[in-house]
Amino acid sequence: MEKTTAIVLAAGQGTRMKSALPKVMHPVCGLPIVHFGIQAALDAGCGEVVVVVGHGRASVEAYVARAFAGGRVHTAVQERQAGTGDAARAGLAHIGAQTERVLIMNGDVPLVRGADLLAVVRPLDEASPRPAFSLATCLVGDATGYGRVLRAGGEVVEIREHRDLRSDDERAVREINAGFYAADVALMREALATLAPDNAQGELYLTDVVTFASRAGKGIAAVTLGADVLAGVNDREQLAQVERTMHERIVRAWRLAGVTVRDGARVDAAVVLEPDATVESGVVLRGVTRVGKGATVDVGCVLANVTVGEGALVKPYSVATDSSIGARAQVGPFAHLRPGSELGDESHVGNFVETKATKMGRGAKANHLAYLGNGDIGEGANIGAGTIFCNYDGFQKHTTTVGPGAFIGSDSQIVAPVTIGANSYVATGTTVTMDVPADALAISRVKQDNKLGYASKLRARLRASKAQKSK
Repeated sequence: MEKTTAIVLAAGQGTRMKSALPKVMHPVCGLPIVHFGIQAALDAGCGEVVVVVGHGRASVEAYVARAFAGGRVHTAVQERQAGTGDAARAGLAHIGAQTERVLIMNGDVPLVRGADLLAVVRPLDEASPRPAFSLATCLVGDATGYGRVLRAGGEVVEIREHRDLRSDDERAVREINAGFYAADVALMREALATLAPDNAQGELYLTDVVTFASRAGKGIAAVTLGADVLAGVNDREQLAQVERTMHERIVRAWRLAGVTVRDGARVDAAVVLEPDATVESGVVLRGVTRVGKGATVDVGCVLANVTVGEGALVKPYSVATDSSIGARAQVGPFAHLRPGSELGDESHVGNFVETKATKMGRGAKANHLAYLGNGDIGEGANIGAGTIFCNYDGFQKHTTTVGPGAFIGSDSQIVAPVTIGANSYVATGTTVTMDVPADALAISRVKQDNKLGYASKLRARLRASKAQKSK
């Protein structure tokens, strides 16, 4: 397969999606539709993948360049929407000189896998007599809207699009075209050169290469694949159906790998789960999240691009984005880790604590009701309930540094930039506006004044005021 080039057709607009986003860029389990076809071709061993782009080309090109860097995947442009045959021509014009065989496939079939593509190509090497052309077909209960595979004497002779069908017998055919074709480069070039727009759409149909191969006496192999593999995406309902199947496939694979994933959890395609991890019901894991061995992500958590260390516990309804949680750390419930949060091993971030661009050292704790923004918190430090890092002055963000072993009492305001030294103590209710030396006590409070006997007088005055307003 190293000398096989896959051409992925991803230039269409997808009008039935009713979206400004190109169809192939709509996500399935966190990755664009087009990603899966490209990855399947690479998994099959194709030495090169050419992605044909057109509508919304800038976003598709940018994604392909970012997700598949390394030189094996590149793009070709279909300048105008003149049909799948024209798109295939555009792709063929950009294949490498080393290519001996091409595998042309639709870019909107995300459930296809490398093994499926290998099955399409295999007859060109293994069948006897050796066919010159191979395609994938599928048997469905209702073929409405699909191109039909027409046979004569059991041999494939033509693929005819639904709107071009000529009889009830043709409309009754349940074998449909799956949109995958493999052939030697020379044959595919010759076939594509013969295409003409003599159809209801006035376009160049890639399917007409099958007619060419049949009339030229070239052997055609038809490989039947499952409908679940070949499901395409043309509208939002089909997108939902495909994503449902993809997610079931993902969860099943992780369960078989030794991970507990409860019903009702959502796991994106790029997520990695290590053995003995537990993902509870209602959890949503997005992006490149990784959950370590023996870690638990409890009910209702939403993690996006988060690393959860071995044995860590993320308690219910916590939200984290672009952050890391150390081994055996505890987070939540109802915690919010915003981008740039790095929690060290065995650290604790408790209920209603919010962090942003903050590092917490090993064993550091902030267990209740705190905002920690732009902080660098040392090992074993303790942040009391109600503490706020006042990090923003309206123009810039400033850093609060808390040394190892420091203790910050409840309801303290730390006005950055400021450094609180190792093993120091900030008394409850203190507003810190200057550095606190190591092993020092910082305290700033208004002196308390108790007015004896005044409470009853205050209540009487307030009661009278209320009665006056109610008249």
